[in-house]
Amino acid sequence: MRNFLTFILSLVGVFAISQNKQILYGFDDIPQSLMLNPGSKVLQKKHYGIPFLSQIHFNGGSSGVSVYDIFKNGSDNINDRITHKIFEMKNTDFFTATQQLELLSYGWRAKNEIYFSAGIYQEFDFITYFPRDLAILAWEGNRDYLGYEFDLGEISTTGDFTMVYHIGLNKKISEKLTVGARLKLYSSMFSFRSVNNAGTFVTNLGDDNSVNIYEHTVKNADVLVQTSGYASLRELDGAGQVTSEILGRALFGGNIGVGVDLGFNYDINEDWTLSASALDVGAIFHTKDVESYHAHGTYTLNGINLLFPPLNQGEPTFPYYTNLEDEVEREIPIDTLHNGYTQFRPVKINAGLSFGFGRFNASGACDCLNSGGEKLHKQDVGLQFYSIFRPKGPQMAGTLFYHRRFTEFLSAKATYTVDSYSYSNVGLGFSADIGKINFYLAADNLLKYSNLAKAKSLSLQLGFNIIIDE
Repeated sequence: MRNFLTFILSLVGVFAISQNKQILYGFDDIPQSLMLNPGSKVLQKKHYGIPFLSQIHFNGGSSGVSVYDIFKNGSDNINDRITHKIFEMKNTDFFTATQQLELLSYGWRAKNEIYFSAGIYQEFDFITYFPRDLAILAWEGNRDYLGYEFDLGEISTTGDFTMVYHIGLNKKISEKLTVGARLKLYSSMFSFRSVNNAGTFVTNLGDDNSVNIYEHTVKNADVLVQTSGYASLRELDGAGQVTSEILGRALFGGNIGVGVDLGFNYDINEDWTLSASALDVGAIFHTKDVESYHAHGTYTLNGINLLFPPLNQGEPTFPYYTNLEDEVEREIPIDTLHNGYTQFRPVKINAGLSFGFGRFNASGACDCLNSGGEKLHKQDVGLQFYSIFRPKGPQMAGTLFYHRRFTEFLSAKATYTVDSYSYSNVGLGFSADIGKINFYLAADNLLKYSNLAKAKSLSLQLGFNIIIDE
């Protein structure tokens, strides 16, 4: 238990992930920018993503703790650091994880000047909020917290492993306005969620009629864990069968959902541009292989006489927590349910305002990278906004950016982002065309690369496409 708590407070700080792609948003030289705004400007006539390589996305972050906070050199010991972070963090701090792999991607401009794009990508999305009260209870014990009601409602977590099939269209309505939309079909391979829980746990001194010195009371507990795609995996034998089952669900063998992306790009004048998008407005309907666990009720535990031993003094030398778990399970039943449920996707909002200067083809040279006929600037500066809806409220970020087109085949974008993780997130991305091959690479939190343990978030995105301008 002690090792588990240390892991949650430290290692997750490296491997956890967020979904903001501030470098790719508005980076029109890269075809994948269409996935962040289906109404963005399209510069090419066709693009083909190289299968499994057109977009590889990893992005890590923890809003409250880094590995360095726990394992840095110093005169204090690791227990003191964990104690400090537990009390410093709030129950709204979170760890997230998102990974995306684009399997297929392609796009083409039709004769009516509508740019169609379609593809398939796999996504893993996870978030868990820091259960501060329960961490204090486990780490400190309850000796100094008699009468304090530990909040069971702080348990809040979701996780999804999903395949997404999509098709979109992009149309330039006028010289100033471009709009786009994307239809998405979701095939959920695995999902779990536990949100909107309630209840308290409190320890009080017993009265003269009590069996023991202390009374441990679970009051108005209402904890629900919903899963789909999990129950059937328990019956399989070996990793091979599990892999085969999950791959079968990827081809619409799992739970199905539907969603849309919407976006636009508007040139206010020759210099100023406004853009915005709403992504994953939709839901997944879980009806297959659904298994949920619901614990509810009120109970006073009289069969355990001692106070909880704190983990910060080492693991208990007797099976205290095992006995406690058995006692609670006997008295507060856990119902197993098979009712379907609807899960709304975490909607993401992007917006940007940019100022461009210096025409890219002002010298009269061939603007070969711009088959879409857009008026491009050599340089752009601006602001971006990002928000994603999560169980305890939206998570937001603001970005300052600078975009520069150096040549017809090389461009770059630098960003400075303020979000829940950091006030000093500097990112850099570039796009290069080598013949018909487009390669892009983007990473953020570059100031932490000298010591990655200090970073509360890390990001890496890269991909290869074939671009056709003729």
